[in-house]
Amino acid sequence: MPVSALGAIIALVISIILILRKVPPVYALVAGALIGGLAGGAGLTETVDLMMGGAQGIIPAVLRILAAGILAGVLIESGAAASIAKGVVTKLGEKKALLALVLATMLLTAVGVFVDVAVITVAPIALAIAYTAGLSRTAILLAMVGGGKAGNIMSPNPNTIAISESFNVPLTSVMAAGIIPAIFGVAVTYILAKRLVAKGTMIKAEDIEQSSEKDHPPLLAAIVAPLTAILLLVLRPTAGIEVDPMIALPVGGIAGALAMGKIKQLNAFVITGLGKMSAVAVLLLGTGTLAGIISNSGLQYVLIDAIEFVGLPSYALAPASGIFMSGATASTTAGAVVASEVFSGTLLELGVAGLAGAAMIHAGATVLDHMPHGSFFHATAGSVLMGIQERLKLIPYESLVGLTLALISTLLFGVFQLF
Repeated sequence: MPVSALGAIIALVISIILILRKVPPVYALVAGALIGGLAGGAGLTETVDLMMGGAQGIIPAVLRILAAGILAGVLIESGAAASIAKGVVTKLGEKKALLALVLATMLLTAVGVFVDVAVITVAPIALAIAYTAGLSRTAILLAMVGGGKAGNIMSPNPNTIAISESFNVPLTSVMAAGIIPAIFGVAVTYILAKRLVAKGTMIKAEDIEQSSEKDHPPLLAAIVAPLTAILLLVLRPTAGIEVDPMIALPVGGIAGALAMGKIKQLNAFVITGLGKMSAVAVLLLGTGTLAGIISNSGLQYVLIDAIEFVGLPSYALAPASGIFMSGATASTTAGAVVASEVFSGTLLELGVAGLAGAAMIHAGATVLDHMPHGSFFHATAGSVLMGIQERLKLIPYESLVGLTLALISTLLFGVFQLF
C-alpha cells in the first residue's frame, strides 16, 4: 500500500481538527488527505494522484445528486414538504403529537428531502404542538431527528445514491433495504422521546412562529413529485425497465410542479435545489480525495485485523466502517461515501453480498452523524431554538436510534442473511 495506516489516521484527525476550527469541510478533507498521504509515506505526486483517483470515483454519484436537486427544490420551495408534514401531523392529532413528528420527518426524508431541511421544515409545527401539549424541546427534537434518521436510510438521497454506485447495486434495492430497520428506528425514537417529554426546557409563546399556509399546495398534489420519482425507480425491479435516478428524480420534480400548478416557478425551484445539491456535490469531491488516500492505505487491514481479533465475523466491517467514518466526518453522506468507497471492494472479496454491505454501511453511517463538529448538530439545534448544552445532552439518545438502525440491518443482512 502506498500510504501507511498511520497516514490514513493522520488524514482523518487533521480533517476533524480543521472542521472543528470552522474550516469549510471540503477544504478540511482535501487538506487532511494531502497531509495524511505525505505523512503516510507517499510522495507529493503520488499523493495527488491518489486524491484525484478518489475524487474521480465520486463523479457518477455527483451527477445523479445534482439531478436530484430538481426534486428537492420542488419539494422544499413549492411548499410541498410543509404540506406533507402538516398532513401527517393533522391526521394523527395532538394526542399522538410525538409520533406524528417522528412520522412527518421520516416521510419527508424518505421522499428525498435532506434530513436537516426536513427537521427545519417540521420544526415550526413541532414548536406549536409542543407549546399546547406541554412537550419539552428535547423530546420534539429527538422525535424529529430520529424520524429523519429512519427516513434517511430508505430515501433517494445523496448518501443512498453514492452507496449504490460504490457497490453497483440498484438505488431502489438500497432504499428498500432500509425499510425494516427504519420501522424499528421509528419505534425506538418514539419510546425515547416519550421518556423525555418533561426533560429539558419547555416551549414559550414567543418561540412559536406564525407561518402562512396560503401558498402550500393540497396534500394530494404535494405527493405527486416523490410518488412519480419512486414509481419510475421501481420500474427496474418490477418490470425490468431501467430508469436511471439521473432521469427519474428530475422527472418527478417536474411532474410535481405541474400537478401543483407551479410549472412557471420551476426554474426558481431548480435554482434552489441546485444550490443545496451543489454544496453536497462539492463536499463529496472533497470526501473522494480522502477516500482515495484511505482506500490506498493499510487502515482497512487494521480494521479487519481488529474485527478478527475480537472474534467478530467479516461482515461486521460494514456497519463498523459506517459508524467510524460517520463519526469522523459528522455526516451521514460523507461517512457513507468514504466507508463505501474504501471498503466495498474488501467486503465483496470477503464474500459479503453487495446489497448487504451497502445496507449495513448505510445504517452504520447514521450512528454518529450528529456529532458537534458537523453542521447537522447546529442546524437542528437552531431549528427549535435550543442551547448548545441542552443539544449535547441529546447525543446519546440520537446514537441509540442510529445503533438500532445499524443493529437491525446487521441482523437482517449479516447474521440471518435474509436478503
